[in-house]
Parts: sequence; C-alpha cells; structure tokens
Amino acid sequence: MMNSKELYTKSNLLSLLRLLLAIPFWFLLEDLHSSKYIIFSLCLFAAATDILDGYLARKFNEVTEAGKIIDPLADKIVVGVIVIKLYMLNVIPDYYFYLVLGRDLLIFIGGIIVSKKIGKVLPSNMLGKIAVISISIVILLFILDVNRSNVFFISFYALSIILIFASFIGYLIRAVEFFNHRKYESI
Repeated sequence: MMNSKELYTKSNLLSLLRLLLAIPFWFLLEDLHSSKYIIFSLCLFAAATDILDGYLARKFNEVTEAGKIIDPLADKIVVGVIVIKLYMLNVIPDYYFYLVLGRDLLIFIGGIIVSKKIGKVLPSNMLGKIAVISISIVILLFILDVNRSNVFFISFYALSIILIFASFIGYLIRAVEFFNHRKYESI
C-alpha cells in the first residue's frame, strides 16, 4: 500500500502537475491555429517538469514506486490527449495515431502485468524516454504546422516511427528478461 509520504514528494507533485496539463491541452487544441504558440509553450513546460521530476527524485533520494507509476502515466496521458485531439482535428495521419496510442496502451497493460507478477514497477528505460521525446517533437511540428515535405520534419517523423517500434520491442524484451532471470530483486 502506498503511503502519503511516498506519494507527496517534490518529483511526484511535478508529475501530477504535468498530468493536469492534459486539461488545458485538450481545450487549447480546439483552436489550434490561434493558440499554437501557447500550446508550444505548455509543451516546453511539460518537458521541463519531466526532466526536473527525475532529477529531483534522484537528488533528494525520493525515487518511489508511486513515482515510477505517476511519471510515465503522466507522459502517456498528456501525449495521448494531444494525439487524440490532433487525430480528431485531422492534423495527424490515422496510422500515426494508432502507432502512438497502440504503443502506449500495450506498454501500460504490459507494465500492469509485470508489476502484478514481480510485485514492483519497472522504471522507465532510456530507449522509451528517447521514443517519447521523438514523438513529442513530431507532435510539436504538427502543432506548429511545419511543412511536411521539409527534410527536418521527414527525418523526425521517420525516426519517431522507428523508435515507436524499437521501444516497444525493448520493453517486451526487458519484461521477458525479468520474468526469465528474476532480475527484479535489484529494482
């Protein structure tokens, strides 16, 4: 059971703040054209809280099981809300919408299964974080209405798709390793 001291750490509160940003994102995306710079600024703020929460958790020795859940959940919900809204507004292609949401849902469900099996939450890994960063950059490029034939856009778009698959496969391999080798004693 989670106690309030474990939940109310500086880093977890930052993650909860990032989670709450899903609400203004949803409404601001309604009028994407006139609010795209506000949305861009909120995205930068969300990214800063994501970097800062991990730093604070390590600096103040506040890495908690709750934080291992809240941090990636906040990322998935914020990215999910933005991707769903952009899909509803026909800003992103169907397949990109399904790739991003499918990856996150499968990783989330897999995380629940792994947590129930080993009794602990696997922390995020670097490949997953890089994938989320690349997806976030592509989402920002869509929001800013960057020319889709631009080499910069095409490069990040292709990279994000590769990383969606690579990170999912990485999470799958990691889960299998933990089950087979009982590595979770050291988590």
